[in-house]
Amino acid sequence: MGGINPDLVISHQFPETTYQYSERDAALYALGIGACGKDAVDTAELKYVYHEDGQQFIKVLPTFGALLSLEFLPKISTIPGMEYDPQLLLHGQQYIEIYRPIPSAGCLQNKTSIAGLHDKGKAAIIEIETLSYDKESGQSICMNRASLYLRGAGGFSKSPKNPFSYSKDLTKQVPVVQIPDSEPFAVFEDSTQPPQALLYRLSGDYNPLHSDPTVAKVAGFSRPILHGLCTLGFGVRAVIRCICKGDADMVKSISGRFLLHAFPGETLITEMWLAGLRVLYQVKVKERNRPVISGHVDIHRFSSEL
Repeated sequence: MGGINPDLVISHQFPETTYQYSERDAALYALGIGACGKDAVDTAELKYVYHEDGQQFIKVLPTFGALLSLEFLPKISTIPGMEYDPQLLLHGQQYIEIYRPIPSAGCLQNKTSIAGLHDKGKAAIIEIETLSYDKESGQSICMNRASLYLRGAGGFSKSPKNPFSYSKDLTKQVPVVQIPDSEPFAVFEDSTQPPQALLYRLSGDYNPLHSDPTVAKVAGFSRPILHGLCTLGFGVRAVIRCICKGDADMVKSISGRFLLHAFPGETLITEMWLAGLRVLYQVKVKERNRPVISGHVDIHRFSSEL
């Protein structure tokens, strides 16, 4: 038996929390994922950081919703029945459903629950789901599901022949994206900046792996790496720009599977394929020609300009 007690874990109830943010937070996040990084007056992206009628009118990128799940990730180790080495935790996948455009400022109520727990032999996967809704109106805004890969924490099933697997809702399982062999429908190249991780961390992810050279070297990296959710933001921005023609409200849901790290300062190439109202995408690091994230973006409709 391993250090995980599945009965205790899946019965755990998280307390509800609130997340209050301002237009400044939304704009800082947009800069953190590269908006206006090449052109400070880019007409396609200036709306994420500035509006001539006031900051309350700026648009919020849909991946801003991923920030709402951050506060619970460090608390995984406090769940009764969860015994694992935090240094061996990997963020495997992020899934986001957008129910209505995220307001430029507000106070959101978060309901968090255990959405899944799976014994993979030498490792375990735990899925944390956060439903966020407007505190004043009660309207649902978005849902996040973070899948965390816990190396060395598997083997807790009663029978190795019947590994433990729990999913709260089987209808919401996100399949692994198969990237087509065909030429992509669209390709977008973007450059991260050397301080990209230092800027992105100001949105709430203060893991020293992304800022402290010593911590990065202990983890096996030559220098601090870029946040996976920052890379996800770059990829989804490319989809909004190329497929949605700048209309972020067209995004219905987002999935991103983290494959490899990227370093701040590297060039990211996002390749996109159309599959009905689903955009399959893959983000590669140009300098190493390695994919770092893949997934899909479901959209409500196609732009008339496409």
